[in-house]
Amino acid sequence: MGRRACPNVNCLPSKNEIWSAKVADLVHQATRFGITLGSASSDMAAVRKRKREMVEGLIAMHLDRYKASGTELVMGEAKFRSSKTLDVRLNDGGIRTLTGERIFINLGTHASIPSVPGLAESEPLTNIEILELDRLPEHLIVLGGGYVGLEFAQAYRRFGSRVTILELGPQLLANQDPDVVAALLQICAGDGIDIIAPAEIISVDGRSGTGVSLTVRASSDEKKITGSDILVATGRAPNTTGIGLEVAGVELDQRGYVKVNERLQTTAPNVWAIGECAGSPQFTHISLDDFRVIRDNLAGVDRTTRDRMIPSCLFTDPQLAHIGLTETEAARQSIAVRVLKLPMALVLRTRTLDETRGFMKTLIEQGGDRILGFTMIGPEAGEVMAVVEVAMLAGLPYTALRDAILTHPTMAEGLNSLFSSVNQREEIIRPITTAPVTRKHQMSMSSKPEEMPIPGTSK
Repeated sequence: MGRRACPNVNCLPSKNEIWSAKVADLVHQATRFGITLGSASSDMAAVRKRKREMVEGLIAMHLDRYKASGTELVMGEAKFRSSKTLDVRLNDGGIRTLTGERIFINLGTHASIPSVPGLAESEPLTNIEILELDRLPEHLIVLGGGYVGLEFAQAYRRFGSRVTILELGPQLLANQDPDVVAALLQICAGDGIDIIAPAEIISVDGRSGTGVSLTVRASSDEKKITGSDILVATGRAPNTTGIGLEVAGVELDQRGYVKVNERLQTTAPNVWAIGECAGSPQFTHISLDDFRVIRDNLAGVDRTTRDRMIPSCLFTDPQLAHIGLTETEAARQSIAVRVLKLPMALVLRTRTLDETRGFMKTLIEQGGDRILGFTMIGPEAGEVMAVVEVAMLAGLPYTALRDAILTHPTMAEGLNSLFSSVNQREEIIRPITTAPVTRKHQMSMSSKPEEMPIPGTSK
């Protein structure tokens, strides 16, 4: 049981439209780069058409892969009849009953709508509906300052909408360090995005698309905010209701996510859960790794979700990428670290692009040379982060990146400068060993298959 949200309605379609917004931004700044253009405006029907063509191509590719693999693909809505039997209401009509020895649940999540009076009745946009707009909202009000909210807010501001973000918490991106949030605020301000945080939404009147009015409490004062459209990006809920999981013996936690152990086994024998519905971090690349955990255990390899490094990338412009510990987490866990920071303006590649906003930051263990975390706000931050992540996975000392010959002029070249800023007065330079540091979650190819425990058991 699964769904393919990423190529259809989530990651790839949103990044497709975000790139269209990047092109719009470049056009608007053309004279800054010595290019003279006539007037330009956003054609949202054309933006949507480009996105749809990409999605159609991805769907065709995946269908071809299914066909080539010999795997049968059944399209429809499934519901458990018993522990290993499903009734599927087929998209083409009729019902088909399927029985299997092993079942893998990959249900995903959906946007949750806060219980604010009038909000649901206003028929707000979510990440799905906003990708199908063929018009430009005059004033888009975004509820939520997380990944979805920030990405769409900047994109639609660049398309030409007026944009206001209302964040319920005290800051954007609740899990990020204050200096990262401050840099994002500067970027949003530079794009002309209004942000109110914290903002308590009291009520909503009107209908998204024709006109809405929100009563908002901020700094103890109530005020009205009017706009044309609302985008709800305040969190997600698992798609686990109404499909008979209780009949199959699959238990849920208090938030409605499937209970799993570190091998992603559910409380029902021979039933596994993958991705967001299992409470895994809400990234497609984590869902992919969940699949690999299950695949390898079925093949007799001992692999778990324990102690995984979780990379993330916010696709604003510039991007925000992160891996490992943040300063805030290190302080909370009483982990002593050395913090190194490099303004992006010192990375010479940014001068060629005229994009010097942001910084690189890394955490190195105190009294050692392990890299414990890395954050970057800057062009192609996700690609640069991958370089650091590989070094961390291999257990390389920070000196490996400090002394590596990195191509000039690239963004990754900045890693030379970042790691060269370590105080070397008491540093002992040691040769780089090819033997990686052992990781708790590293696969052991010699492990023998064993009975895998389920939550609530002593094994």
